Amino acid sequence: MLTRPRRRGPHTVLPLVLLFLVTTLAGCSDSGGTSTPTSPSASPTSVTPAQEARIVIKNFRFEPSDLTVAPGTKITVVNEDSTPHTVTAEAANAFDTSTIQGGKTATFTAPPTAGTYPYLCDIHQSMRGTLTVR
Repeated sequence: MLTRPRRRGPHTVLPLVLLFLVTTLAGCSDSGGTSTPTSPSASPTSVTPAQEARIVIKNFRFEPSDLTVAPGTKITVVNEDSTPHTVTAEAANAFDTSTIQGGKTATFTAPPTAGTYPYLCDIHQSMRGTLTVR
């Protein structure tokens, strides 16, 4: 005995057509067919004088660990750890926040002279970063 292929009525075909349209339209954009991948935003690593410069201390790390700013930029340091930390330039008298208690902030001014300034936490010297002034 031969069996007939099952006929699909509009109630079966319509959901398939809608699924096709939704999937096709989801991939469309008004960028001429090209898409630019986006990534989660991260802390800026280069700051112009009009922007706010910020270093966040979190999980015993400086974020970003390498920051570029203009001479004389004010830099805010946010300590998100519960432990105290510092941001201290290795070059004598370049900058030093002193001790920043957990959950507190401090600010310092970038040196007026262009250059690369390695820094560390005086309390936890394995924590290191670099401030570039240009």
